[in-house]
Amino acid sequence: MRPTTMKKIATLLLLLIIIFLIVRENTTKRPNKLYQTASGQVDMCLKCHGKVQLDPAHDTKVMGCSACHLGNPLAISKAKAHKGIVRNPGDLRVVDRTCGVNGCHAIHVPEVKNSLMATNRGIIATLRYYWGEAPNQNGDYSVKQLMDSHENSLALDYYRKLCATCHLWKQKGDLPGFFGTKGGGCTACHHEKNPNLPLAEAQKAHPWVTKKVPVANCVRCHNRSGRIGISYTGKYESEGSGAPFVKGKLSPNRLPGDRFFFKLPADIHYRKGMACIDCHTQKEIMGDGKRYAHFEEQLEISCSTCHTSSKVGITRKGNKLDNVDPDAKPWPVLTGKLDGRKHLIKPPLAGVCDYTGHKRLSCQACHSTWVPQCYGCHVKRDMRETHLDKLTLKETPGWWEEGRSYIRYEQPALGIWDNRVMPVTPGCQDMVTLKDKRGKITRSFYSFTMAAIDPHTTQATARKCEGCHMSPKTLGLGQGTVWLDHGKWRFSPATQGINTPTGKTPPLDAFVTIDGTALQKGFRPSMRPFNRVEIDRILRVGLCLPCHDSIRDKIYHPFKPDAICPKKIIKKFSSNTDR
Repeated sequence: MRPTTMKKIATLLLLLIIIFLIVRENTTKRPNKLYQTASGQVDMCLKCHGKVQLDPAHDTKVMGCSACHLGNPLAISKAKAHKGIVRNPGDLRVVDRTCGVNGCHAIHVPEVKNSLMATNRGIIATLRYYWGEAPNQNGDYSVKQLMDSHENSLALDYYRKLCATCHLWKQKGDLPGFFGTKGGGCTACHHEKNPNLPLAEAQKAHPWVTKKVPVANCVRCHNRSGRIGISYTGKYESEGSGAPFVKGKLSPNRLPGDRFFFKLPADIHYRKGMACIDCHTQKEIMGDGKRYAHFEEQLEISCSTCHTSSKVGITRKGNKLDNVDPDAKPWPVLTGKLDGRKHLIKPPLAGVCDYTGHKRLSCQACHSTWVPQCYGCHVKRDMRETHLDKLTLKETPGWWEEGRSYIRYEQPALGIWDNRVMPVTPGCQDMVTLKDKRGKITRSFYSFTMAAIDPHTTQATARKCEGCHMSPKTLGLGQGTVWLDHGKWRFSPATQGINTPTGKTPPLDAFVTIDGTALQKGFRPSMRPFNRVEIDRILRVGLCLPCHDSIRDKIYHPFKPDAICPKKIIKKFSSNTDR
């Protein structure tokens, strides 16, 4: 074929293509204003999804669909429009292209990715330290690092299979049941059901994006380990101690995983209608960009942020709480972020909270009247079976099984952390047994640690004086009886340790001996039990309480522990009634 002929054919084909495009352009219905966002951007997704209801800030009329869910907003076919679409814009894998684009929430994305809720740095590093895999608990680890590298060890394998469902990198819906509701990056916290729809419709409707994070979203993850979420709402995970049966039937009071619970007094702040976000700041929840090793480094607030005799509403990092009016009269006022309710902020009780002998006491030491205490974690790994790795979603060799000895809530023990008296609870009392592919035990060890905690069970009325000064368990001695014998304190424990292949453990509820010798590690280098001198001073006050039961009694100003009491005194203290 001659070149001139080929050129004519090519020209004809080009003309036909142009004619086809002109005809299609004139016969295709292009979007009218119905398919445009408020800024004038065309989003063909609105042709099908224009009636989806969202919160005002993210409404489809404002944002369209593709700004959050990606895809192709100019495509006119479903297949092409949905190419590259993301179901959850808050997922940290895609958030840089969705929530984190310039003009939206770009500043917060790197902060969230470095936050403890995303990295789980403290959990991972501390577990490796407890199990002898690291020289200290300050290692710089992250969930993302484990996902990308597939790094593994004994402690990491335990984390991957039993712990790795509470972090922001987890994809929402990747696991069945309750575990599938966790995670999801930004949407782990900032979503709820559409409040403008009936419940049945809201269940199926597009989630409502909100900055008013409800307590239920926090409790979704904060319901194990320290259990501060469920404790705040007045639920005590009780196992089988009286809770499973009500009138001959299984109790309806159950947590996820068929964990039964007792109803105990909720935190006073919860009972007054306050949500987690009324106290906890954006920076300490979402992070400030720094990769902190532990929660106390990221934390900003304490009870004294509000309940103080000095400037109210200033965090320990010098930031002002934006929902607190420190100058309101007669008391400073905190405004609830969910409902706008006004809450009066009263100062600490003069003459009691500022008593000279209690200067080291945290507010929680007295006002947290109950604390979940989970004793003895029996951990086994059997290499004859496989277990799901929650980070890779793949079955790998090694089935983990764990169970506890018992759980209690009364008479929480106290200890010293950073020179402050705080409630303490078993951190990780791990008794680990490892079996090989033949079922033979190849290794066993135990590691016992006590951890300081703010249990979020604050009550308006504090523990009674004898609850500390006459309670061996509160002192960290454990259940038993303590008595004064010729000027020296003696203690008879009611509980014993557990025999393991590695040897006998300390009593599970004992942090310290009567002579001040620590029996378990503290969860931080600056955390310890009471020493011998402190135990002696605390108990000697207990000798006076039967007669002098008020802190305003003149004998306590100042208190002289060596003074001789002329009256007959009680010399035995017991704490054998724990539940």
